[in-house]
Amino acid sequence: MEYTVLRSQRKTMSVSVKDGKVIVRAPMHTSAQNIEEFVNRHRVWIMRRVKEQEERHIPDFADGSFVEILGRERRIETGKTKLTADTLYLPLENREEVLIRLLKALSREYMTAITEELAAKYGFRYERIRITSAKTRWGSCNVRGTIAYSFRTAFLPEELMRYLAAHELCHTRHMDHSKAFWDLVEKIIPNCKAERRKLKSYLWAMKCL
Repeated sequence: MEYTVLRSQRKTMSVSVKDGKVIVRAPMHTSAQNIEEFVNRHRVWIMRRVKEQEERHIPDFADGSFVEILGRERRIETGKTKLTADTLYLPLENREEVLIRLLKALSREYMTAITEELAAKYGFRYERIRITSAKTRWGSCNVRGTIAYSFRTAFLPEELMRYLAAHELCHTRHMDHSKAFWDLVEKIIPNCKAERRKLKSYLWAMKCL
């Protein structure tokens, strides 16, 4: 379990969950081992809170609700399928099916453009790009160089799309998560660790549709 430790002049430890992120507050000189033991003792409570917060973010796609697409929050309204700066128009009939088609089109457009840009800039070669309905991973790359992205990438802001594209392109050279792989990712996305953490706040996207 990943968590952030905040040390201060306090006498006791506490743990909280905000936006799906676990934060542990501890006295200045508390050892890493003691903090780890504290987190483990509260693991059940922490996991329950993380799940509750994730479920609260899952949109229901009803009129008047909001959903984040391409990193921008849009209000859902009934109408001919269209995405504007602040509104997502969807028909009443077969609403989720229509939305999936729209998201697949958006993810193909954006992920293809970003992948092509990074590949050209950093000298990567890949076979082709596929858009899938994967619910357990954002992207993948096989030994033939085919890169697949879940259509749920359309829920992400552009900086996270770029991180995912860089991640999968680096797998065309390293089919593992070795140090060499992560060093290569970091050359392309210097703040890749922060982006990787940020991606976890979008787990709700894997649980809808």
